[in-house]
Amino acid sequence: MDSVKIKKSIVPLDGIADHPILRQIGEIADALSLETYVVGGFVRDLFLGRVAKDIDIVCVGNSMLLAQAVAQYKGVPVTFFKRFGTAMLQWDEWGLEFISARKESYVLTSRHPSVSTGTLADDQMRRDFTINAMAVSLNNRDYGALVDPFNGQSDLMDGLIRTPCNPYQTFSDDPLRIMRAIRLSTQLHFTIVPETWVAITAVRDRLGIVAQERISEELHKIIMTDRPSYGFKLLFDANLLSLVLPELHDLAGKEQIGCHSHKDNFFHTLEVLDNLAHHSDKLWLRWAAVLHDIAKPLTKRFDPIHGFSFHGHEEQGAKMLPKLFKRMRFPITKEVLGYVQKLVRLHLRPIALAKEVTDGAIRRLLYEVGDDLEDLFLLCRADITSKNEAKVQQYLANFDRVQQRVWEVEARDKIRNFQPVITGQIIIQTFGLKPSPQVGLIKKAVKEAILEGTIKNRYEEAFDYMLMVGKQYGLSQPG
Repeated sequence: MDSVKIKKSIVPLDGIADHPILRQIGEIADALSLETYVVGGFVRDLFLGRVAKDIDIVCVGNSMLLAQAVAQYKGVPVTFFKRFGTAMLQWDEWGLEFISARKESYVLTSRHPSVSTGTLADDQMRRDFTINAMAVSLNNRDYGALVDPFNGQSDLMDGLIRTPCNPYQTFSDDPLRIMRAIRLSTQLHFTIVPETWVAITAVRDRLGIVAQERISEELHKIIMTDRPSYGFKLLFDANLLSLVLPELHDLAGKEQIGCHSHKDNFFHTLEVLDNLAHHSDKLWLRWAAVLHDIAKPLTKRFDPIHGFSFHGHEEQGAKMLPKLFKRMRFPITKEVLGYVQKLVRLHLRPIALAKEVTDGAIRRLLYEVGDDLEDLFLLCRADITSKNEAKVQQYLANFDRVQQRVWEVEARDKIRNFQPVITGQIIIQTFGLKPSPQVGLIKKAVKEAILEGTIKNRYEEAFDYMLMVGKQYGLSQPG
């Protein structure tokens, strides 16, 4: 298991006294005689000095009553989720969730527990990890007192992910905690302790009862960390990646035949992802980095003279995405699926231009990529990887030259998102045609001539060219 262990400094809990709203919530709880605590990620992040806007409040008693009273005090609406026994409201920039202390019991076929009233100790015992099981009192009698039965503070200091109870039971009860362990380890640069790690690998198949949307949400969070490769390596080492993203898992492995070999495309992809993460926090651009080479296993070929090749993997990869997006419950929209498909399909084009930078090729690229040119450049630059640093610098220099030429052509010709002045309707009216494939062929010929620089995208010039093409098809203007 790849691990990173970083000691964390601890912020004194006295800082909770200065929080703008917790003291007021405690006073409202005292007025209702409700034993009340702030718990979970907010407490963890308080120790770590991280900014947290989501606050979980646990009551030993009726949390709905407290939520209603807090909402009335603030003058804001409250939403009750009776099925889950929670209530939520917004207090300025803080999102508050209220829940009554409870016990939980699970059946094997579901990660949704049966719930009964419990104590604070019961509620802490049901938490996923020790660093999320700490509670801080909000009642006046002991305001700010830390309740930490599982030594979560110590695990924070040591940078450890550990379950408060039996890890096998913890992950079997709610397998989504498997993904949360990987995600938290990635976000915080923490190490998963051995006994917890072994349990993750042992109950991996339980992920089958988790809704795909929840798994994908955790993958999004992993991808958005500062070093997402760490999380994907953990998923791979735990044999989880084959379950949650088999297309990425299948990239792993080198192969050598004689003197020919190819690099491990899984680790190359993770390097591309990390490279990109240094320059962009766009979720779907990062996903394009994850998915840009997924068709390489399908397109791998070997030639005794030239070695391994993956010709067409960019086109094949783009074709694979609709099915993958549907399975992962990703948005099937032009803005998301279409965007990622475009970047995957075009990710080799700018680099290929380095061999022969022609204005025509540049105009075609600009036309196809449109407003996503900058994102494509980021992906292409991140895709330049090698163990030979001299090669990397050479490739980057070549790419700089290509990029400069692309900007020059765009500044001159304004090709991005251009529309040919000759439309299908003009072709139909000029030649007296009905909508037909022939209209599309003429329109395409005019567009290609503009992209090649044969003609300008001006009406008179393009119209004359259209007439010439029509003549080749035996067409002329009526009358």
